[in-house]
Amino acid sequence: MPSRSYGASIGIGLALVALLALLSIAYGSTVIPLGDVIAALAHAVGLDAGSVTAPVEKIIVDLRLPRAILAICVGAGLAVVGALLQTVTRNDLADPFLFGLSSGAAAGAVSVITVFGDRLGLWTLPVAAFVGGILTALVVLLLVNRIRGQGPERLILAGLAVSFLFAALTNYLIFAGDQRAAHSVLFWTMGGLGLARWGNIGLAVAGLAIILFFALRYHRWLDAFLAGENTAESLGVPVARFRTLTFLAAALSTAILVSVAGVIGFVGLMIPHIARRFAGPLHLRLAIACAVFGAVLLLASDLLARTLLPPQELPIGIITSSIGALFVVATLLRKRF
Repeated sequence: MPSRSYGASIGIGLALVALLALLSIAYGSTVIPLGDVIAALAHAVGLDAGSVTAPVEKIIVDLRLPRAILAICVGAGLAVVGALLQTVTRNDLADPFLFGLSSGAAAGAVSVITVFGDRLGLWTLPVAAFVGGILTALVVLLLVNRIRGQGPERLILAGLAVSFLFAALTNYLIFAGDQRAAHSVLFWTMGGLGLARWGNIGLAVAGLAIILFFALRYHRWLDAFLAGENTAESLGVPVARFRTLTFLAAALSTAILVSVAGVIGFVGLMIPHIARRFAGPLHLRLAIACAVFGAVLLLASDLLARTLLPPQELPIGIITSSIGALFVVATLLRKRF
């Protein structure tokens, strides 16, 4: 891939991120002119670019801007997680949901909504989802170690088993709990950015920072995996230990992101395949491309989720799953898997 083509694709991606972020702030239950959006954002950073009314500025700065930032962080983070999992498992279909990471987070959140209640205030739901995601990761790793298998196939099978287990637990909690909470459960398990506030944006930024730093820090080891495990071992990569370390980093990042945005599928599956066409297989460029394209996908999906069925807001997972299903079918028809 020529450097110029890669640079151009990243530049176009960043421009799309900026444009979609502005549109995401402008459009919603109340449409705000782009001029007012720009003026409010400029005023928020101390610049004078016109005046807007206080209620409009509050909607822009306190509600819609955090939502756009959350979309960027979650989309970028899940995309990088998917790329790393596909590399270390040598499975083109790997993503955070294949390993039960999102199922565990969903079970934790649903237990709060249907059974335990809001005992920790605003942080109850994110904390419960985070604990569920981390618990799932630990169960998968314990299961893999128990059967004395560190290969990617064992890790995938263990992840699938735990994913189905926690999905069953989630369904049980839905039927056994408060039926009046069914709408909240449905929306949360399909993902949404409605929890975005300045108070929890730091969590999303941390989730993205963890996995992006890991990918950039160990990009040479990840590149070595592309040549096979034996070659990676000969180059000094501790294959089994590094695979486990990558899984833990992916689990931590996914648990944090899911705890503030719910279960959003297919981002980690689709984006790495798209990014490789522009960035190539090496992970220094690939991680950056995944982050940019993942942010584009989730910003666009959130914009569609809020404008397709006004005044209702669709769960964002419906949009990403629809796009993801079409992507997988098209890829299979082209015999790329």
